[in-house]
Amino acid sequence: MTARTSIFAPAKINLFLHLTGRRSDGYHTLQSLVGFADIGDMVEIEPAESFGFSIDGPFAETLKKEGMDGDNNLVVKAAQGLARIVDKPLDIHIRLTKNLPVAAGLGGGSSDAAAVIWGLQEYWSLSRDTPYLWPLMTRLGADVPMCLHCQPQIVEGIGEELKPAPLMQEIPILLVNPMQSCSTADVYLRSASKVYKDKINAPAGFSSIFEMVAFLRKCDNDLFDSAVSLLPEIRNVMAALETQKDCLFARMSGSGASCFGLFETMREAQKAAKIISKDNPDWWVKTAWLNRPERY
Repeated sequence: MTARTSIFAPAKINLFLHLTGRRSDGYHTLQSLVGFADIGDMVEIEPAESFGFSIDGPFAETLKKEGMDGDNNLVVKAAQGLARIVDKPLDIHIRLTKNLPVAAGLGGGSSDAAAVIWGLQEYWSLSRDTPYLWPLMTRLGADVPMCLHCQPQIVEGIGEELKPAPLMQEIPILLVNPMQSCSTADVYLRSASKVYKDKINAPAGFSSIFEMVAFLRKCDNDLFDSAVSLLPEIRNVMAALETQKDCLFARMSGSGASCFGLFETMREAQKAAKIISKDNPDWWVKTAWLNRPERY
């Protein structure tokens, strides 16, 4: 048992997201190319006399206002669920540093839960490859399995079917959120009448960012229209990204409201970030590297 374990919980980026159908239980099936950025939340696990959970960071107050600073938080549910399965006492304290906006389409809660599972496996010296993980993660949320190893992947089903992603280089990315949350459940409900897409075949890899962008232009985020109907400000975020002269491609991530822009160089991304931040001082604007999360 180690004295303290720190785990990075990176932001999840949906480079495209297609709805492929709807199951009898009401859940939509999808196909998505997912990448992870080197910006995200932090989870720390350390010994304690009894279980404790605390939150700090820029978006801690948001979670507290929404009542997500206790047993309702996926971090707590993940810790309690894993402890029950492996029969370990929860004599630990978990601190979540919340750096990502809440309900932002960046998979923050799912990534936090995955980080806790990974961290407790290390803390308790558990095997990484165990059959009990999958049902635990899928009970927590469809996005948790893809967040566990935070590597690019093609996601299908309701998010639990994972396939290798095309080989991709590290890419400068600009993330923008209007500081307004977007309910994933409501966005999917608004998408109930959409025409579903067939699955597409992704290439084995992209030789350059330009080849990747050419592929992404043939794809969509099928949740965009329903998200905009709930939060029209998303169009302004997209417009702010698309009008940056060095932005090669822009799209909404997940169910919104965060959007991203891809750039050839980090200098160009940082320049665009300064412009957008100056014009929209109330927005959350961050540059990062896509496909370079330093989790551990």
